[in-house]
Amino acid sequence: MAPLTKAKRIVIKVGSTLLVDKKTGDLSLTWLESLAEDVSSLKSRGIDIVLVSSGSIALGRGTLGLQDAKLSLENSQASAAVGQIRLARAYEEVLAPFSVKTAQILVTLEDSANRRRYLNTRATMERLLTFGVVPIVNENDTVATDEIRYGDNDRLAAQIAATVGADNLILLSDVDGLYSSNPLTNAGAKRLDIIKEITPEIEKMAGEGISGISKGGMITKLMAARAATQAGCAMVITKGDVLNPITALENGANCTWFTPNVDPQTARKRWISSQKSIGRLIIDQGAMTALVDGKSLLPIGVTDVEGNFSRGDTVSIYTNTGRELAKGIIAYSSEEVSLIIGRKSNEIENILGYAGRAAVVHRDDLAM
Repeated sequence: MAPLTKAKRIVIKVGSTLLVDKKTGDLSLTWLESLAEDVSSLKSRGIDIVLVSSGSIALGRGTLGLQDAKLSLENSQASAAVGQIRLARAYEEVLAPFSVKTAQILVTLEDSANRRRYLNTRATMERLLTFGVVPIVNENDTVATDEIRYGDNDRLAAQIAATVGADNLILLSDVDGLYSSNPLTNAGAKRLDIIKEITPEIEKMAGEGISGISKGGMITKLMAARAATQAGCAMVITKGDVLNPITALENGANCTWFTPNVDPQTARKRWISSQKSIGRLIIDQGAMTALVDGKSLLPIGVTDVEGNFSRGDTVSIYTNTGRELAKGIIAYSSEEVSLIIGRKSNEIENILGYAGRAAVVHRDDLAM
């Protein structure tokens, strides 16, 4: 398979074991520089890149002299606070020679569960990618507790892939794919090249990894694969502890691909269609024609609003003849929509007091 050649947006997950030398606790700079070369190469082909990177705790604990200690929650969070600075600076420095700008985004599970926070994260990442920036995403270990943690960056990477509508998710790991059993304990284990469906039999093959400083095992990778493929994103597990690991993958390195049944855009439209509508928007003939032509819904085309909803809720869109035309993720609350219906987009700021989106429902958030 060579799906990277067709990808427009790729999320790459980097594990702690690749970034940080287990014995010294120092950054594996030569390896990171080779990854930067790969990222630059992908971007030169017009591909958006998001990096989901572990390593802040592993880097910070060494700085604080906690390398051999079992970390308490407080020490983990302190290590993360120190390590996050080092990690962000390292990515910035290795990508700067390629004129690639970076940004740091720290998230928790609560940010995905809370609709407003999710939308803010998505909007910020979309804008960064529009500017050609490579977001460096990590779990915010400084503030996260067990109740609001992803717990591993495999599942975080899958969530980010779904959030940004990525075509591919690459898990750079300490193993080169999914095996029929643990290859470290069973010499007869066989690697699976392509998995089209995660069946109970496939799930039974997953065992926990034996990494020294990495928490993610194969079970979490299967969970990530399920989330990614349901969002229309293909996922690959490949061994990352080689120089230029993405180039190696493209040149045929051992790996396991998990393939989706739909593309990211179709998957998102299906998800929107399946959501329960909180309210209704009634639109005029001009707006109906615009939606059918694949355009966004502007406030000038809305004639009435029904229900009580918040930004990020799903609403149904009806024609003035009473026919349901579409569902969409609303960009404003019902109160705000009531104030701007029938008005031009350039009037929104004066009416609401802030510069909001031009569209009430953006075309990317519409399912006809």
